[in-house]
Amino acid sequence: MPSERDRPDTLPPRGLESAAELAGGGGAVATATRDADHGLGQQAGIVTAASAAVSGHGGRTGAHATLPGVLADVPVAVVVIDQKSSSVIYANTAAVELAGNVRLPVDADAWGAAAGLTDLSGRPLASSSGPLSTVARGRPITGEAVRLSPGTSTERLRADADDGDTDQLLWVTGFPLSQVDSTEQLALVVFLQLDPLEETADPEAYLQALRERAVIATDITFTITDPREPDNPLVWVNPSFTRITGYEADEVVGRNCRFLQGPATDPAALADLRSALDERRTVTTTLLNYRKDGSPFWNQLSVSPVFDGAGTLVSFVGVQTDVTERVRVERERESAFAAEQAARREAELARSIAEQARSDAERAQSDAERAQGRLALMAEATSTLIATLDMTELLDRLATLCVPRLADWVFLTLVDQYGEVRETASRHRDGRQAELQEFSTLHARHLPPSSPSRRSIATSRSVLVDDLSPEVREQLILHPGAREAFERLGGTSALTVPMVARRRTLGALALVMSSPDRTFSRDDVELAEDLAARAALAMDNVRLYQQEHTVADTLQRSLLPELPEVAGIESAAHYVSASSAADVGGDFYDLLDLPDGSVGIAVGDVVGHDVAAAAAMGHLRGVLRAVVWEADDADPGAVLARVDRLVQGLRVASLATMVWVRAVRPVRTGAPWRVHIANAGHPPMLLRSPGGAVRILGEVTGLLVGVDHSTHRETLVLDVPSGSTLIAYTDGLIERPGRDMDEGIHELCERVATAPVDAGPRELCDAAVSGALDHRDDVALIAVRFG
Repeated sequence: MPSERDRPDTLPPRGLESAAELAGGGGAVATATRDADHGLGQQAGIVTAASAAVSGHGGRTGAHATLPGVLADVPVAVVVIDQKSSSVIYANTAAVELAGNVRLPVDADAWGAAAGLTDLSGRPLASSSGPLSTVARGRPITGEAVRLSPGTSTERLRADADDGDTDQLLWVTGFPLSQVDSTEQLALVVFLQLDPLEETADPEAYLQALRERAVIATDITFTITDPREPDNPLVWVNPSFTRITGYEADEVVGRNCRFLQGPATDPAALADLRSALDERRTVTTTLLNYRKDGSPFWNQLSVSPVFDGAGTLVSFVGVQTDVTERVRVERERESAFAAEQAARREAELARSIAEQARSDAERAQSDAERAQGRLALMAEATSTLIATLDMTELLDRLATLCVPRLADWVFLTLVDQYGEVRETASRHRDGRQAELQEFSTLHARHLPPSSPSRRSIATSRSVLVDDLSPEVREQLILHPGAREAFERLGGTSALTVPMVARRRTLGALALVMSSPDRTFSRDDVELAEDLAARAALAMDNVRLYQQEHTVADTLQRSLLPELPEVAGIESAAHYVSASSAADVGGDFYDLLDLPDGSVGIAVGDVVGHDVAAAAAMGHLRGVLRAVVWEADDADPGAVLARVDRLVQGLRVASLATMVWVRAVRPVRTGAPWRVHIANAGHPPMLLRSPGGAVRILGEVTGLLVGVDHSTHRETLVLDVPSGSTLIAYTDGLIERPGRDMDEGIHELCERVATAPVDAGPRELCDAAVSGALDHRDDVALIAVRFG
């Protein structure tokens, strides 16, 4: 244990003053007699000694807060008992409010009697083995319920003032604090106020209910660790620990409490804490700790050693308080003070160089506003222009961005790869659509090489015309009608910038000022060039998307067959291309009049959404046709197994779903068709009866093509009456984000079932796709009616 001279100071002056004021009655001391003043000084001295003993140090004052300093203003009632004299020597603010202004020091039982403390049966604590006496004798109290009844107080004024409605239930905990060889032998007692509780016949149940009420009675955390065990683990925490940190007791008992530390915990504060624990002395510090969910909080922590009768260190008691709000306020106050000091220095500097400072500030503000406006415009332009894949809409959005922020009106010219004008857009701050339309039509049709837009397109450089005098306009705008429309629109200066993306000039952006008071600065030119570059990139992305989508869509449609005329059946097919991106899937359908007189029906979907998937779909369809045309075994299950082996052997496609149907004609008039179905991981087909009822053919399914070519595939055989319609489709018809596929299948059934009873294949296809399609996947659909 450290010697007295090595122990640091313990209680700051504020802690002493608070304790003395509470013990002596606050402002009443100022008007007391000399004897009362002497008694107050004696009590203050006792509190000073108590503070030193609680901290485990000598009586000197210092810069570190002590346990009474921590507990002075907390909302839980706390008293300190001198075990040698069995007297209460300290009561914090909450304890004074709870028990009344009892003069200290006073015998522990006398303090309880003056406060009006009784056991649950109403007997005074002084006449029973109450918690105050137990703690005064050096034994800890883990929790005991008592009743506060001011009407039983030994203080006459307190008892007379009681109106009978002030009785309260309290939960008492207490434990010794001092070392065995300390001059002062002290103990800490904590009173938690509980809500009223209806008494029961079972005393144990009543006490348990009180314990549960005590759980939520305080936000002050008490912890106990055992330094005799390796790594000084926690052996007990009160329920407030869980509420503050989020950790349950069984998660932390047996662990060192360093798990509360995190990346921003101050290493210096941790070093001081470890040093105090090594030296077996009380320490108070404020740490940035972290809850179980990772959120930080400021923890004011006071740790005191506890020794047994032989002087052996048996535990450390920690009192923790969440002081996050206080730290925040203090930091805000410090920040405000620092800001005030900085403002004073800036004001003094400004007074010495007032005019220069104002000029610099105005220039800086103007530059900042200009830079902020430019950044805001670029951010808006990026988000606005990339949000559409329609070129006309993109040009309109670009014109809206330019007017009126950059110019009074704008004229956009878009050219093709040969330099011919193919599209224009314009906007005026005052509307003027008729004049704009007239100017755009005539000027774009006769765009001379001398015009600023044509020069920017040809040279890929910006062109600035400061003075659009009548003579200059006559040189730049050759068509008289366009020149007249320009004059009605108004224009005193113009700036054109090229729109270049991926080394290709897509067009020009022409900005026009209508008033001589507004001109184009160098910053305006740079801003327009930046905007034009972003717009050009968005335009080129639209061009590339449209080009890729057109190629992929054309490829896929070219691979889909035209349905043949097959005797005895009616058929219709429908294909919807994805439109939200350039992706095109590998969806397909097919209808075959087979050599043996049967009819083959197929629908499939190659995994993937690109041109490669569309090409793989064509290969897969070719493999299927080759297998079924002269198959040794026409059973659909055998056909799909054969297709699976060829697909994996020839590496036609990675994975694909498919359904193959072989419909055998009736053996006689009026007899049903015999339909054989095999399914390789594809959505189930629908069968619509002649009366309009719809059946989901989910009885047969199997692995996708490309997973395992050795898999045996089942075949479903159905007798289908004439007038029935078989409907096969791909998953783009039923899938939606966040919706179950089964729900989509049932919605499709409802759409098909509600079609007129006499609806043919074409009408049923239209009914099937009448729902809100997702448009993020292709849809292939075929309907076949058996005659």
